[in-house]
Amino acid sequence: MTLPLSTALRPYQADDVVPLYEAASESIDDIYPWMPWCHPGYSLEDSRSWILSRLDAWGQPDYDFVIAEQATGRFLGAVGINQLNQVHDFANLGYWVRSSATGHGIAVAAVRLCARFGFEELKLHRLEIVVDVDNRRSQRVAEKAGATREGVARHRCKHGSAWRDAVMFSLLPTDLGRTPTPV
Repeated sequence: MTLPLSTALRPYQADDVVPLYEAASESIDDIYPWMPWCHPGYSLEDSRSWILSRLDAWGQPDYDFVIAEQATGRFLGAVGINQLNQVHDFANLGYWVRSSATGHGIAVAAVRLCARFGFEELKLHRLEIVVDVDNRRSQRVAEKAGATREGVARHRCKHGSAWRDAVMFSLLPTDLGRTPTPV
């Protein structure tokens, strides 16, 4: 799947261990406040374990994609669909972009393309994007991708031992037909 700025989505591969580790390591200060997996002690072994889990999880029921620079293969981040509810045809959509690649519309384009995959290939009716109330940059990505802010879910996410409120966004297939908010 191809995105603007010469980037593409692809499933994880076994040789993504070091590129994931490097992307996560450079991004700890930006990502850790919102995603506890990307912590100061994040190691190459953490990266290896994650990659192996993603290889086994593809379609079972997670669908995780690497966001890569098309020309060089540089690992830019990840986007994925998980927590599928097959009774009601909805799932969660999450994303992150390495610190050195933010601000170029990569996350917005990746969210829209991953959502299209969810609607067209997985036949989902709804995707939910759950963002910490203080993560304004990620909220802006959801808005620019065309998602609708539905409200704040109290104590929706746990970061360490602390419960955090989160803004709930939704994407429906018809939202992808709307013109997204300019980047």
